[in-house]
Amino acid sequence: MSFLSLSPLISPTVSVGGTVTLTCRVAESDNSSLQWSNTAQLQDHRIQLHRSTSTELSITIDDVQLSDEGEYTCSIFTMPVRTARATVTVLGVPAKPHISGFESAVPEGDKVTLTCTSTGSKPPARLIWYRGDQELEGEDRVCDDPTYNVSSELTLEVNRHDDGALVTCAVDHPSLAPGDKRSEQALRVLYAPNVEIQPGGDLPREGENFYLRCVGNSNPEPMSYLWRKKDDLLPPMAKADGAFLRFERLNKSDNGVYLCHADNGIGSSEGEELCPSCLTGSHIFPALFILSLSDPTAMLASSGVDHAVIGGVVAVIVFILLCLLIVLGRYLIRHKGQCPPNTHTHTHTHDVQDLWSRSLVQIQTFGPDPDLWSRSLVQIQIFGPDLWSRTFGPDLWSRSLVQDLFGPGPLV
Repeated sequence: MSFLSLSPLISPTVSVGGTVTLTCRVAESDNSSLQWSNTAQLQDHRIQLHRSTSTELSITIDDVQLSDEGEYTCSIFTMPVRTARATVTVLGVPAKPHISGFESAVPEGDKVTLTCTSTGSKPPARLIWYRGDQELEGEDRVCDDPTYNVSSELTLEVNRHDDGALVTCAVDHPSLAPGDKRSEQALRVLYAPNVEIQPGGDLPREGENFYLRCVGNSNPEPMSYLWRKKDDLLPPMAKADGAFLRFERLNKSDNGVYLCHADNGIGSSEGEELCPSCLTGSHIFPALFILSLSDPTAMLASSGVDHAVIGGVVAVIVFILLCLLIVLGRYLIRHKGQCPPNTHTHTHTHDVQDLWSRSLVQIQTFGPDPDLWSRSLVQIQIFGPDLWSRTFGPDLWSRSLVQDLFGPGPLV
């Protein structure tokens, strides 16, 4: 007695258009006949004999259709006849999805409803929505006739960031590899300007040509631009040329805040952002730009302030030194002319003369001769020989700071 075993033991599954092989084997041969049959009693040129031996009978079905699905029986004609059965499952391959519902650009803030449809799947396909890499949830519908037609609706509220974004509908089905069938829809969103003013250079300087550019950042692009200077008229040498404001030979009267108003017919928004140290930056419509000129030979403002302070300090120091020199000169002149010829005074005179000769100012300005001071322009034109006594009195020297530095000084 022959023992009949059917291979494959697991019923095959095949997609529409594919090929399936059915094999029937027996362990031992007694020259009994083997035969494949199905309930529909199909006789089709697509069914071919693959292998036939005393222990094996294999057939193939090419270009499998949904009608090929069903139960197939292998029989060995012994006494009694023995049979084994295999069920062929045919998968309906879904068609490429189609996205509808988006006909033209929509204003920012409106809602868009997209519908994705795929036909011919078996079992029903699953439709998945994506915006970029983000999966979105739609509302699914399934119709059975005899394969499955599936659809899914997706509703989105769009903003300016969705302009140009791709919405994808992908089919998930056992007959397909992931991502095999998908469709994309690019969104187009209309939105109002968000103006940005871009300067034509880093740091404008007096005498140079310069321009400002108004960038609308809108869809569609602005149809009109309006340039103005805050709290003032545009300078005569500033020419508005659409999105550009051009300056010829800048001068300091061009300093100020400039604003650009852009209109694209969709909507508008207002706002200001004061940014005196920023030459570039985003400003909410209408945008502004602060133009501040720098002299070609000047330093930055902070450096100018520092130099002014330093100059003032130096001037004060020079004035104090000049006063000390004048007092010192008067002292030397009077000491030379009035000091009695005694030993103490003679010694003191020599000390003063030595002090004068060691003075850096005396060496660099008047020379080593102490008589030069009395002949100097300062003594003659500014103070004169007697100005000290007429102005300050004879006792001021002894009370002065100079006396602490040079001794008791002249006697008037």
